[in-house]
Amino acid sequence: QVQLVESGGGLVQPGGSLRLSCAASGIRFSLYVMDWYRQAPGKQREAVATISSGGTTNYADSVKGRFTISRDNAKNTVYLQMDSLKPEDTAVYYCKAFLITTYWGQGTQVTVSS
Repeated sequence: QVQLVESGGGLVQPGGSLRLSCAASGIRFSLYVMDWYRQAPGKQREAVATISSGGTTNYADSVKGRFTISRDNAKNTVYLQMDSLKPEDTAVYYCKAFLITTYWGQGTQVTVSS
């Protein structure tokens, strides 16, 4: 059974930082492209960052220079380091694993507010 479990969300003030984790099980993690998406209330889910099996990364323009995606294949975990957070980063953050089949986690809430 495939599971993706996100953690690390919470409430943070503008300008603060959070690190999200997504632990995967039931897949050959090292082969998968791993993505972070987010969905704000009333908006469509949007891609935030992606990391290939070889470690190549790509980011949405809105988070470039502030967010960093990384992976630890030994721990079957992908991370999203979020710095200089803004209120508009408030959303539920989801991780996604893709090879031939796509798997999603259940999401973790990130709220940026003073």
